[in-house]
Amino acid sequence: MGQFSISDLENLSGIKAPTIRMWEQRYNVLRPERTATNIRTYCDADLRRLLNVATLCSRGHRISQVARLSEEELGQAVLAGSDDPHDYARQVNALLAAMLEMNEQQLAKVLTATIRQLGFETAIMYVVYPFLQRIGLLWQAGSVNPAQEHLVTNLLRQKMLVATDNLPLVAPATTRRWVLFLPEGELHELALLFMNHALRSRGHHVLYLGQNMPLNDLELVYSTYKPHAVCCVMTARPERDHVQAYVNELARLCPESELFLYGSQAQHQEIQLPPRAARLRLMTDFLALADERRH
Repeated sequence: MGQFSISDLENLSGIKAPTIRMWEQRYNVLRPERTATNIRTYCDADLRRLLNVATLCSRGHRISQVARLSEEELGQAVLAGSDDPHDYARQVNALLAAMLEMNEQQLAKVLTATIRQLGFETAIMYVVYPFLQRIGLLWQAGSVNPAQEHLVTNLLRQKMLVATDNLPLVAPATTRRWVLFLPEGELHELALLFMNHALRSRGHHVLYLGQNMPLNDLELVYSTYKPHAVCCVMTARPERDHVQAYVNELARLCPESELFLYGSQAQHQEIQLPPRAARLRLMTDFLALADERRH
């Protein structure tokens, strides 16, 4: 069970602390515990209820009416409909509530509707990425367990594979060629899958090597495929002390390709980048690069 402060609830729900206090005191929306020093603390059930209440209020429902609903009625009302496809905060809150309940059907329904209404790339950038950032905050609070993370990750992975599979094929000889991969031991694949879709949707050809790619095998890939660019996402691997040597070896194995490095391990400023190499800080930087390089 997670234990949240009111500032945690504010960060996770997007509802300001004074509003949360007012809803709590006037409408009994939440029932926090109090510490020995009289500080409010909230649990997972409080967070789920607040997310659902915030979703309904963002659709124009009055808090006085929403506060009377049971947990089951709240969930049904959230599922009942979504008016504005550009109400990203509401969609993020709906995904968070479904994840906390381990409600795979609701997660899939919200994701499918969001992608259909906004388009795949906009849905990922404006709904899924903020959703994943909120999950990171929940990890810090101890309120996300591995099963919940796996549920979300596998569902998103499935959506990305389906969207990519529906894109038209291009011949590698007629366009810019990319190699995408994760280092050996690296399993965080969602960013790489999204990059794969972004490149293919812009007419690039991609050799997608995926997770846990041994660096030594890249030499044969390079000599056979002759990529214009190589992109590696480094979230947890290689370890910080080995990043410089890894980047140097990658540059040696792909001497004529542009190298693009993404992920937290690539952002350490002490890393000396070889010629033709660049680090990408944000996914929007990668999308801009994909647009620029297709011309």
